[in-house]
Amino acid sequence: MAIERARTVRGALAGAVAAGLWALQQPLDKRVFRCEYDDVALLGRAVTRSRAWFPLGLALHVQNGALFGAVYANVAPSVPLPGWCRGPLAGAIEHLTSWPAARLSDRLHPARDELPPLTGSRRAFAQATWRHLLFGTVLGELERRLNSEPAADLPAYDATESVNGHHSLEESVSAGPA
Repeated sequence: MAIERARTVRGALAGAVAAGLWALQQPLDKRVFRCEYDDVALLGRAVTRSRAWFPLGLALHVQNGALFGAVYANVAPSVPLPGWCRGPLAGAIEHLTSWPAARLSDRLHPARDELPPLTGSRRAFAQATWRHLLFGTVLGELERRLNSEPAADLPAYDATESVNGHHSLEESVSAGPA
């Protein structure tokens, strides 16, 4: 599988936007799911305990989305499924394969005492499922639009010849002799 630079960059952009949207909507989903699980805090507080945790966590989150999007853009075209479902499927697969790491986070994260426990939390699992499906949907649709193939150039109507011998519509309806 050849990696196209432009496709990869556009996929990274789609992933960064999707991850940014994920982070922006987190305050709302915390209320809906009644769970304080926060991916930006999880990443940022792993790096620093200072007030800089939020911008650092956001930057790491968007970077992770960009990396995922870059890989997705090169893999998705070979997945034999309709384009609309590739993104959500990729998000769901990422969620289900990474969720077991919550146990490690609960035990080893440097700020584990400041973060809600994830292991065994159905609310956190549902919240993470929603986030990954949102991410995958936005990623998939943005990437599909950014990397869509341009429509084949169709000849202009008057450049086409008629099979009835009149050459063009204008000649066939004109009052003059053929």
